[in-house]
Amino acid sequence: MNVLIKQGERSQQVADVQARLRALRYEIDDEPGHFGPSTLRAVRAFQQSRGILNDGIVGPNTWNELVEASWRLGDRILYIRHPLMRGDDVATLQGRLNALGFDSGREDGIFGPDTARAVRAFQREYGVDEDGIFGPNSHAALVGLRIDRPGTAAFLREELRIAEHPGLHDAVIVIDPAHGGHDPGHRGPSGIAEADVCWDISRRLAQRLSAFGARVRLTRTEAECPDETTRARRANQLDADLFLSIHLNAHEEGNADGASTYYFRTSRAGERLAEFIQQEIVSLGVRDCRAHPRSYTVLRETRMPAVLVEPSFITNAEAEKRLEQVEFRAAVADAVAVALHHYYEAVPAA
Repeated sequence: MNVLIKQGERSQQVADVQARLRALRYEIDDEPGHFGPSTLRAVRAFQQSRGILNDGIVGPNTWNELVEASWRLGDRILYIRHPLMRGDDVATLQGRLNALGFDSGREDGIFGPDTARAVRAFQREYGVDEDGIFGPNSHAALVGLRIDRPGTAAFLREELRIAEHPGLHDAVIVIDPAHGGHDPGHRGPSGIAEADVCWDISRRLAQRLSAFGARVRLTRTEAECPDETTRARRANQLDADLFLSIHLNAHEEGNADGASTYYFRTSRAGERLAEFIQQEIVSLGVRDCRAHPRSYTVLRETRMPAVLVEPSFITNAEAEKRLEQVEFRAAVADAVAVALHHYYEAVPAA
């Protein structure tokens, strides 16, 4: 679906959205096919629950999330294909395999190579034909098993990977400057572009981390604007240890201000890193808007702990003045670098 479905519209597409939301137990009392107030409330509640942009508009991302949320484990056969299969059934499978000690990777709802390997290992252990395809026989073998420790395998993988680098030396850090090229991002009241500020902070951060011995790569050049999936793929191809996406926040209310960090909802290492970064940025005197779980593409599709950082609102006139100061941008880069030190220090070496 490439159209935007908004409040006030009447169409069969609205009816399809309502049907999917009702199947997920959201209450809607609007007329079928009419995007009224209760449909808007349901859309916003669904978006909030999925960690996506909570704007009350059903665009491609929200529609895809609605489709994924409709799948339950056992509804279909799961296997490797291209594009990769996605859905809540995959996330449920990953969670159960991880809890049983079969490392299916991050519980992101994407049936990729890690999940296929975990399915094969499960099939081998429980006497099911070892083909990497999760069908009726594998489902029957899985559903009766008691699961007491959700997420164990994925969590241990993250912890072991961190422990491989007791410090920043030789760690592969991918920095993702938001927007770029033809896309300036949001602009401040005086016209400063988000892409330019993010590029400057990212470049300074890269210099700080390189000085500490880290191997730093950027997801784009100054003239590029790759989509989020490409940014995540580039980090995965580098087999990065950490992924940091640098953005600026924006709001229609000009007095909105503060710093926020975001991590993928099932990544405990990502959550810990986000908390460290948030603490250091707030120490610069910025209002604390806290760390939050989100399902943004660059957080979901990266295979390593990932954090999206928004150190300020570019749409706030006073915040824009700070962002124009070289000293503040340098301080943000320093704060993130210090947070990475704390992150690695918090995990014992292997």
